[in-house]
Amino acid sequence: MTMKKKIATVLAIGLALLVINTGCGKEIDTSRLSDLGGVFLHDEEDLDFSMEVSGRLSEDPVVSTTFEGVDVEIMQPSVDGEYSNKILRWGISRKPNNQTPDADPGAPQLLRKYGAMYIGDKTKKEIYLTFDEGYENGYTAKILDTLRDNNAKGVFFITGPYLKEHQDLVRRMVEEGHIVGNHTINHPSIPEKSDSEVEEEILGLDRAFHEKFGKHMKYLRPPKGEYSERTLALTHKLGYCNMFWSFAYDDWYKDKVRGAEYAYNIVMRNLHNGAILLLHAVSKDNADALDMIIKGARERGYEIGNVDNIKFE
Repeated sequence: MTMKKKIATVLAIGLALLVINTGCGKEIDTSRLSDLGGVFLHDEEDLDFSMEVSGRLSEDPVVSTTFEGVDVEIMQPSVDGEYSNKILRWGISRKPNNQTPDADPGAPQLLRKYGAMYIGDKTKKEIYLTFDEGYENGYTAKILDTLRDNNAKGVFFITGPYLKEHQDLVRRMVEEGHIVGNHTINHPSIPEKSDSEVEEEILGLDRAFHEKFGKHMKYLRPPKGEYSERTLALTHKLGYCNMFWSFAYDDWYKDKVRGAEYAYNIVMRNLHNGAILLLHAVSKDNADALDMIIKGARERGYEIGNVDNIKFE
């Protein structure tokens, strides 16, 4: 091997190691975890979805969703004992005229430090479709049909009971080229859990998913939008990218049906470059509006992007 080839090989290995160590998709040994018995023990009705996304979300595009942190004691030392466990609740302030919303002060810097994301490239007219799947309400098949018919891909964040009870739908997600993300086994506020409990909530679900589909998860959506520096550091160390969002609305109520036109309009007036859209799959409005949303976004010059292509700043 020539010296030039040796140098190229070393650089390639170094680059590969750099990618592995970004905290996104790093290989983790999950065999030692007890799995809490959770993936196959609990049912969807055992999970708490009373506040699926923490905080208030308003139809007014300029209302802030910023919140104060709350200190919570944990049962054992944190990662290396050096990170704050003050609970932070993800929030954004919408802006009119499809401008980029503002995140909570300091939050983007904290996320960037631990390889987390809430928005893509602000210079590109790309948006990203993400769906929270805490439980099934009968609309996911239609959502998958719509994505297929529009040649669009999404990210589906599932819980343990969802994997247990709806493997047919999860299999469709995998086989049709979507990304399946981790929403934990039991949908807890993860800052309230000890380090070992957080590991089991996340990696236990990953192990069960891998056993069924031969793939690992690499994106995490913290339940209720609640996180802390400790949980960002811990989950990054576990190989996960925390994925928040730059748009959401109060769409998680099963009995709050306002029609496809409502869902379409609120999404359209909040589109922005790099938007990571959080849509709850339990919403009939979202399922009925998704075709219009995808077509409407494309008519406005937006592409439906792949989150794997988002470059960290």
